[in-house]
Amino acid sequence: MAVDTARLEELLKRPLYVYDLPQELLETLSPKNANQQPVDAEQPEPTPIEPEVAAQEAAIATSTQCSLCRVSYQNVQEQRSHVRSDHHRYNLKAQLRGNAPLDEIQFVKAVGELDESISGSESSESEDEEADGSGNTTLAALLKKQAKLSQATEEETEPAVKRGSPKHPLFWLSSSKLPSNTSLGVYRTIFSAVEQAEPDHLVDSLRRKQLAPIKARTNNASAQQDTSALSPHIFMCMIGGGHFAAMLVSLAPEIHRKQGGVDERQARVIAHKTFHRYTTRRKQGGSQSASDASRGAAHSAGSSLRRYNEAALEKDVRDLLADWRQMIDSAELLFIRATGKTNRKTLFGQYDGQVLRQNDPRIRGFPFNTRRATQSELMRCFKELTRVKVSEVDEAALAAAAAAAEAKRQAETSKPSTPRPQPQKPKLSPEEEAAQLHTTQIQAFIRRSKIPALMSYITNNSIPSTFTFQSTDSPQNFRCPSPLHFAANLNAAPVVLALLTRAGSDPIAVNSEGRTPFELAGDRATRDAFRIARHELGESKWDWNAAKVPSPVSKADADSRAERERKAAEEEEKDRRKADMDRIKQEDAERAAQQASSKSGGRTLGTVEKTAAEKRDEETRGMTPEMRMRLERERRARAAEERMRRSK
Repeated sequence: MAVDTARLEELLKRPLYVYDLPQELLETLSPKNANQQPVDAEQPEPTPIEPEVAAQEAAIATSTQCSLCRVSYQNVQEQRSHVRSDHHRYNLKAQLRGNAPLDEIQFVKAVGELDESISGSESSESEDEEADGSGNTTLAALLKKQAKLSQATEEETEPAVKRGSPKHPLFWLSSSKLPSNTSLGVYRTIFSAVEQAEPDHLVDSLRRKQLAPIKARTNNASAQQDTSALSPHIFMCMIGGGHFAAMLVSLAPEIHRKQGGVDERQARVIAHKTFHRYTTRRKQGGSQSASDASRGAAHSAGSSLRRYNEAALEKDVRDLLADWRQMIDSAELLFIRATGKTNRKTLFGQYDGQVLRQNDPRIRGFPFNTRRATQSELMRCFKELTRVKVSEVDEAALAAAAAAAEAKRQAETSKPSTPRPQPQKPKLSPEEEAAQLHTTQIQAFIRRSKIPALMSYITNNSIPSTFTFQSTDSPQNFRCPSPLHFAANLNAAPVVLALLTRAGSDPIAVNSEGRTPFELAGDRATRDAFRIARHELGESKWDWNAAKVPSPVSKADADSRAERERKAAEEEEKDRRKADMDRIKQEDAERAAQQASSKSGGRTLGTVEKTAAEKRDEETRGMTPEMRMRLERERRARAAEERMRRSK
């Protein structure tokens, strides 16, 4: 007995494969009671790519524990990775808004119910895909959804409380030949729905799932493929952010003979394929189809290229599924990650020869966080799903923590509940409410330069010339307390002139910084509007010197000066273009002379052929930065259109 126990403890030091467990361990397995579930699961041989195993709610606090998310980790590296994850960031924002944080299981379920998700990006290093950008979009959507749920009535929430929290993703087992503090965990998702409905018989189902190992591949590839096709296997795929990865893996382990005659079991990949297309909007996040649905179709070269790539990715994925139809139909389980309308439509949309169907009972999600869709990520997920988790906890410490939690709960329930006083906003008077309404309307008219509507609103509501915006604690109203300040700060010259000449706005009023509206003007046109108003209103209307407005100027003089400057700029641009044309002609002549000399007597001694970058520099020499950017965009657009034309 001691020998068997020592051998089992030695086996636990190596990764245990769910479908090929040692017989002596398999015979002694029994389900662990709910109140005896371990605190966490330790990996026998942790590697950098192994994911964190979710901790249960009664976890004992350690130095590598996240008390907010109720998750503990084995080392600091795993804890740092968790702090950068979307799960932790969501709980931080939820806590700031007064919402309850979600554990890892609830967070994964909540993300799966959204239309768009962040799962197409890396968990630790995101490029510019849906993410945090678009990741920010998903976190905001989750927070908004939780805020709506928190407003439900108490009667609606009582049934949910009675139902209890969702089941833990791991099914915990114990063995009579192992210490009492050692538990073995197996993911529930590898069992069918019928098997999960009878948790008392999951151990028997696990025994029936055991498979004999397969020898390593031989040179007879065709015969090997037929053997793999007949063996039990699963299908795994991920799609998101323009990345797609799929893999067919045999459940029977493959034995490889290493040096020294040691046998090693490895996963047997029947087939695998990855695709990547440029479909996400750089530095903005989200797919092109999602942007078209919300903002309308864009007409740039990049948007056309992304639409083409979305259609091409959909065709590539569906063609691959059609090629693998026989293997997918015979697979034991289908593990799929495809969040978002576009990604689900690619896999489950109605089309001729559809392979995957959304109501297939074999379909499973990944009960842990996943990264970008790659072959290595699929293999990591397969190892995580099929490896037995080993947990060693102190039963006495766990019982003491449970007793302390129960005592705290009873103490809280025995205390009379005193509602927390909610801060009440000061009630506004009718005059203050009207001032706030006028502030919102006037600012909106000024932003959009709606001069007729602005003048009509001021006249109909009898807005005084000394009107100041309501809510002075706003940063915008601190700098721009009056409509004239606001228009000058926005460089809205026509609005400034209309406010001075038609609305009679006060140009002498100063903001909290002691600056007049003229001092906030940022361009010549706005400053000229003040000078024109001074000319039209006269010197007696306002103290223009106190308003810091320079000498008056007529509108005709300002327009003629602007016309002269425009013509001077055109002449200068014309001279520059002429100089560029002369230079280009001279360079063409020199180039023709060099070619003639090279044809007659070979290349001139000392001459070096110019590179493409040097030629581009010569073409853009003398151009302004704006013209260079315009030329580069046109060149890229032509190149993209040429690639699209060739691919058709």
